Amino acid sequence: MRIISGKYRRRNLATTPGITTRPITSRVKECLFENIEKRIIGKRVADIFAGTGTIGLEALSRGASCVTFIEKDRKALELLHENIAMLACEEQSLVWPADILRCSFKPKGDRADIFSPLDTLFFDPPYKMVKDIQPGKKLWLSLKRMARDEVSAPDASLIFRAPEHVDFELPEEWKIEWTLEMSHMVIHVCDKKMAKQS
Repeated sequence: MRIISGKYRRRNLATTPGITTRPITSRVKECLFENIEKRIIGKRVADIFAGTGTIGLEALSRGASCVTFIEKDRKALELLHENIAMLACEEQSLVWPADILRCSFKPKGDRADIFSPLDTLFFDPPYKMVKDIQPGKKLWLSLKRMARDEVSAPDASLIFRAPEHVDFELPEEWKIEWTLEMSHMVIHVCDKKMAKQS
């Protein structure tokens, strides 16, 4: 796996292929980023279920101001730290070892103000979890927390990858604007709705 474009172009990244992290293919990544450029450049980005950081690091390479990487798998976190060190982008990166089902999505500490509120949130749960995005379920509640004003900007975007032919229901705070269908997956590009924030 490597960075497709930008200042880190062609740099190879350490990954852990398989069901756990499920890295996005280069072809899909390139097509996606070509269509969401304005949602990346100069933006505060979150890579949620980050794995080894292939999406967040691509965003940094293409001009994101900073990225918060949220992941709980220990091996993936080790490789994520290696990738960040290899690219020397520590100042623009915040690695948050956390369980997405319990995470507040609001960074704490000395550098918290640099990384929040979030402008663009990449949300890439394991495929088997997508069917549990239903009202009241833990992952659905996580998506509601992401929409809180102290977490995400009023005009925030949610980029959500899911398998094809799986039913789910996003919280009302997120509205799907358009989708990209490739390689048996669907990437939903969503905007945050201003009304009825919780």
